[in-house]
Amino acid sequence: MRKSISRACGLVMLLGSISAAAQQLPPPADSPTAGTAQGDVSVTIYTNDVALVQDIRPLNLASGRVRQNFPDVSAAIRPETVSLTVPDAAIVEQNFDYDLLSPSSLMEKAIGETITLVRTNPATGAETRDRAKVLAVNGGVVIEVNGHVEVLRDDGLPVRAVFDRVPDALRARPTLSVTLTSTRGGTRPATLSYLSRGLGWSADYVALFDDKSGTVDIQGWVTLKNSSGTTFANAKTLLVAGEVGSADDDGSGGYAPRPRHRTTKRPGTESAAREQLGDFYLYPLAERTTIADKQTKQVSFLDAKGVAAGAGYRFENGWLGSSDEPRSAQSVLRFSNSGAAGLGDALPAGVVRVYVRDARGQPQFTGENRIEHTPQGSTIALPTGDAFDVKVQPVTVSRTRQGDRRWRTAMQYKLTNARARPVTVELIQGGLDWGDVRVVEDSAKGERRTAGTLAWQVSVPANGSTTVTATFDTRY
Repeated sequence: MRKSISRACGLVMLLGSISAAAQQLPPPADSPTAGTAQGDVSVTIYTNDVALVQDIRPLNLASGRVRQNFPDVSAAIRPETVSLTVPDAAIVEQNFDYDLLSPSSLMEKAIGETITLVRTNPATGAETRDRAKVLAVNGGVVIEVNGHVEVLRDDGLPVRAVFDRVPDALRARPTLSVTLTSTRGGTRPATLSYLSRGLGWSADYVALFDDKSGTVDIQGWVTLKNSSGTTFANAKTLLVAGEVGSADDDGSGGYAPRPRHRTTKRPGTESAAREQLGDFYLYPLAERTTIADKQTKQVSFLDAKGVAAGAGYRFENGWLGSSDEPRSAQSVLRFSNSGAAGLGDALPAGVVRVYVRDARGQPQFTGENRIEHTPQGSTIALPTGDAFDVKVQPVTVSRTRQGDRRWRTAMQYKLTNARARPVTVELIQGGLDWGDVRVVEDSAKGERRTAGTLAWQVSVPANGSTTVTATFDTRY
């Protein structure tokens, strides 16, 4: 419907745009002549599509019952969250007017009204004006003019529509209208606060790994996105890392599969030297910034050099399963955000993109993965892709019944390394929490990290191979 109206309005505009002559179409009384109507703006942005906007504006109020308009609020405002504090005044009623002025909405509101059609003769340039009543805009603009009904057509002739006024229901900008009772006249500050959708942020990291020195340089960027329909000018901006609760989140988002290469971490226990709000970390931007509508903005918040790091490999096998062919191990970058490692900060959730210098010294992209909110002191294992030269082939060697309800399964894992130097592979057998699994024996001592996993740190020689065997007693 809206698309059809827009096309119909295009028929009206033709060579120009739907317009209203200045002497015939006065701007709304609450429209500022230039710039924004916002005052001193502060924006607190969370990571789950919610932001707190606080806007302090000076108001000149008369005594008694008055109506005050607040243009330039967020178009994605949650009206039920509005809080307005005005000294010596009380709120009686508030309305959020979100039907914005546009060619299509102007034509919609003109149904039943009379407008002026201005046609220009392309040969002579002469203009003719006709008064026309708008009858409908369903799939096209239908009008009654000079005693007959016609449809405005895209016939190549310049036509424009002139409206006598802007309907009261339309606003040039998102506007909050509030009725107040004021006990005195005069100017005073009004503090407007509300929650809004359409504002969000995420963290993005660039990691430059140096294998020879065993270090990584990590730069963190805050990526701000604004799709709220409103620009916030010269705003004090505070970012909150953490997932705040929302009554709109009913947990029915559906099944979300785990990524094939899942980042793992051992959570740290160090306190970060960063301001906190309850259980959330705060990242204030150092300077005021304008967050423009439909804009993505990046601001640096972390620059750590020489963080201790190492490259390794990881392979996880499912429930005592075999593979007909060797499979690639995951390439893994391991580092810590502890103070001793050289980073010393909590890391908000985001994507880490890893680069390595080639033989010519040029940084080359080698993979990326996502980390969740990570407390300081954590050890992070970040998979960046599949290894070319390091393979693992798990094989079920035998499976025999042990009594009525128990089975014994012998597994063999062959690890190969085509690199010119030895490597260490973290070999993980998963699925061991299914059916009361017990480890009968293994050729190398493994670590039972959880009820469902057994892990070995396997050294594989340069241009060589290593075999690990294990026997499991299971219910199924």
